Amino acid sequence: MELITTHINADFDAVASMLAASKLYPQARLAFPGSLERNVREYVAQMGGPFPHERLKKLNLAAVTRLILVDAKRAGRLGPLKAVLANPGLEIHIYDHHPAHPKDITGTLEVLKEVGATTTIFVELLRERQVPLTPGEATLLALGIYEETGFFTFTSTTPADLAAGAALVDQGANLNTVADFIRREMTAEQVALLNELIQAAETHVVNGVPVVIAGISRDRYVGDLAFVVHKLRDVESINVLFVLVQADSRVHLVARSRLEGVDVGAIAGAFGGGGHGTAASASIRDRSLHEVKADLLRLLKAKVRPVRLARDIMMAPVKAIPDRSTVAEAAEIMNRFSLNTLPVVRQGELTGLITREILDRALYHGLGEAPVSEYMTAEFATVDPDAPLEKVQALMVEQTVGFLPVVQGRRLQGAILRSDLLRHLHEEVLQRPTFPPEEEQEEASAQPTARTVAALLRGRLPPRLQEILRAAGGVADRAGARLYAVGGFVRDLLLGVENFDVDLVVEGDGIAFAEAFGASTGGTVRSHRKFGTAVVSLPDGFKVDVASARTEYYEHPAALPTVEHGSIRLDLYRRDFTINALAVGLHAAAYGRLLDFFGGSRDLREGVIRVLHSLSFVEDPTRILRAARFAVRYGFTIAKQ
Repeated sequence: MELITTHINADFDAVASMLAASKLYPQARLAFPGSLERNVREYVAQMGGPFPHERLKKLNLAAVTRLILVDAKRAGRLGPLKAVLANPGLEIHIYDHHPAHPKDITGTLEVLKEVGATTTIFVELLRERQVPLTPGEATLLALGIYEETGFFTFTSTTPADLAAGAALVDQGANLNTVADFIRREMTAEQVALLNELIQAAETHVVNGVPVVIAGISRDRYVGDLAFVVHKLRDVESINVLFVLVQADSRVHLVARSRLEGVDVGAIAGAFGGGGHGTAASASIRDRSLHEVKADLLRLLKAKVRPVRLARDIMMAPVKAIPDRSTVAEAAEIMNRFSLNTLPVVRQGELTGLITREILDRALYHGLGEAPVSEYMTAEFATVDPDAPLEKVQALMVEQTVGFLPVVQGRRLQGAILRSDLLRHLHEEVLQRPTFPPEEEQEEASAQPTARTVAALLRGRLPPRLQEILRAAGGVADRAGARLYAVGGFVRDLLLGVENFDVDLVVEGDGIAFAEAFGASTGGTVRSHRKFGTAVVSLPDGFKVDVASARTEYYEHPAALPTVEHGSIRLDLYRRDFTINALAVGLHAAAYGRLLDFFGGSRDLREGVIRVLHSLSFVEDPTRILRAARFAVRYGFTIAKQ
């Protein structure tokens, strides 16, 4: 096995040299012997990994037959990879620019040149062999040379380094990226500017995202403002930073962002500048610092995506069982509601989790009457409802968690499934709202994201119905509840078919919501407490059906369903077809947001009638007739199920 590596605490020259070496040794595997320097870690976080590499603990070091060392030739700098040097018959190829030292490793092949950077050696070799580079690869190699030579100012810089840098720029290296990630010593004037900015910095919370704005006025412009901004971001550990410096009859804006939800390039573009999502700038003439700052705050409110929390994607309420329940009872509940994990509670507090796999094995061993508490998992990860989704993602990915309880203290509030997280990460694709006609495309494209159908609510519903939906959402907000329009109303909204029969589902007490809604609108309420449903008749004769989010199961085929309270996800899962298992949020935090857990919008686009699970027709044979009716009404085909 061939292995490419470098020294511990790898800098840009080391990482760039590893990338270049992989071009010369295409069959080799790559591994770092230790951590990366901070600016390299930031580069990887923002720009992505420079190349696939192996984790040391997954490598069989004894199998290494050729070791390719770049930017390193002393055993003491190889960390745990020093052990490879003892492999019998090992070939060692060394590429390095450092001066010779008595403790240097002796290589089978040595390419040693006293130039400013090891990357320079590789650029020469790649040019000789006419190996092409992508602009991204050229940028990383340029970072290696620029950092190691101090932007060609160190006395170790040679003409070969300058030539290599020029060759990389010719191949598309992005010098703005180079400037963003390389740290240099600051001048006295830059230090003074940095101190002024620190004193002027203010934190504004915009849509839940902390944004730091530092604005100052100076008699003249200080060179390399971007470098000072980079320092300020690092010194104060700022995720989103906007610096405004008024000097020389203009306001200079430099912005940096570490968050996907804040695209500083788009914001700088509104001021006539540009850049990309993580780094941007603009030069604004004929505006005062105060005016620019006011405009910036307005733009931020419009363009910053709100921070989403665990409570925003969690499923609630969650089916749970008391710890005194038996294994057999737990298995019955799992089968009844198609669950894979059940929380175990004691007096409302979460004490454990039990999985289908464990229950099946316990039943196999004849332990059906044993208390579930004896076989539940008592050690598990949890999050608070206000935990940011970055934390949720870290827990679920790094610890391979498929079911993450959301708790307040020890009390169970909800749960997040792996599929919920994946849907959030890809919701711009999975929740693409509709296919509006040409006359509505412009309006729809003006929406802040493609995850909502707010434009369709405005464009396809009469003003009175829009007013009713907004009023219902307001009642839900005052009650702290989540409210959704569901079913055929949403289906026909997406299809552009007139349908003003509104069905609302509330996660919570549907009857209490209906009574509050009726009281606020002067309507009358007829409720059915057994089923948790109600009809609100408004003074103008308009009627709205309201239900609690619920789930149901069938005791036997064709039986009437048994209904229990559930989450919006479980409520949609009980419906007949995917095209009817759609919901649109009406509460303020999610107004117009499309919920599509089961691919209903895709089936609408493809013209398919599809059940949600293979037992759907067994549980309710009348769905066969409804499928035929929908197929005729919309010209759809019935899926093979």
